[in-house]
Amino acid sequence: MKHALSESNFDLWLLIGRVNHEIMLARQKELRQYNIPIRQTLFLYTLQSLGSKATLFEVAKAMERTVPVTAQHAAHMENDGLIKRIKNSPRSNLLRLELTEKGLEMVKFARKSKAVDTILSSVDKEGRQQMESVLTSILVKAKKYNYAH
Repeated sequence: MKHALSESNFDLWLLIGRVNHEIMLARQKELRQYNIPIRQTLFLYTLQSLGSKATLFEVAKAMERTVPVTAQHAAHMENDGLIKRIKNSPRSNLLRLELTEKGLEMVKFARKSKAVDTILSSVDKEGRQQMESVLTSILVKAKKYNYAH
């Protein structure tokens, strides 16, 4: 389906939202068949990228979520055996989060995404570089706007 280029920022905003929504739906559908919630996947990816032993605050900051919301997700994942909370030292109240073997296996499994690969395979290397540049620029501008207002 071809779309005419629009000069309306609103139309472009809607298109970005629709693309994100459709890719997320495809990814959720793919993960659902293995009983893997997408929110858990994002949390586990983030924890792994932080070195697997990060504080709740560090995970929340990296995911751009509030600490209370991140704490709720962490509690559910701890109950599911995907992460564990460990004390930094016997005298410290600082807790670190660590992926369990089950969590590591979920990350490994969830990284294999046919849906995302299939959807984005229509974009060549040059197009990917352009998309990354444009989307990063938009993200930076949106963050500046959100923190300034």
